[in-house]
Amino acid sequence: MNVHYTARHTLLTPELRAYADKRLAGLGRLLDASAEVDVILAAEKSRQKVDLQVRGRRDRILVTEDGHDPAEVLNAAFDVLEKKLRKEHEKFREKKRRGGRETQEAMPASERGELPPRVVRADYYAPKPLSIGDALVEFTLRKKEVLMFRPEGDEDRWAVLFRRKDGSYGLVRPE
Repeated sequence: MNVHYTARHTLLTPELRAYADKRLAGLGRLLDASAEVDVILAAEKSRQKVDLQVRGRRDRILVTEDGHDPAEVLNAAFDVLEKKLRKEHEKFREKKRRGGRETQEAMPASERGELPPRVVRADYYAPKPLSIGDALVEFTLRKKEVLMFRPEGDEDRWAVLFRRKDGSYGLVRPE
């Protein structure tokens, strides 16, 4: 990791430089070995400003903080940088994991050594024609997630009554 320090209209004290080196050493596992880090300290009137620029293989991150005390501003900037680096690192790890899962799912089940999905017969239907009110009563008595029934007056078609995630009921009727 290459670190470049710049001080504009202010003095970079050895204590601030040692603190920045210490914090960057702690972030070393989140940064690439070939990362370039620019630590820019600037004074504007009575305000102290810190810019941290990180350029790595995967990402570019810029953090800007300002305040009155240079040590506090530097500390706050490193805290924000650590949050951003952890977020980017987690995104990268999840992307790698998803990529592995997607390639495995793209393979046929026979090549993965898995059994094909099987169909299980379930008796979630009412054999006699029902009104929607009667179907709702039957549905709540059976305590199932889906009930298929024939509506009264239209015995040629089937309708489906189901429980929605918000707790209400849904009805599917073919036209």
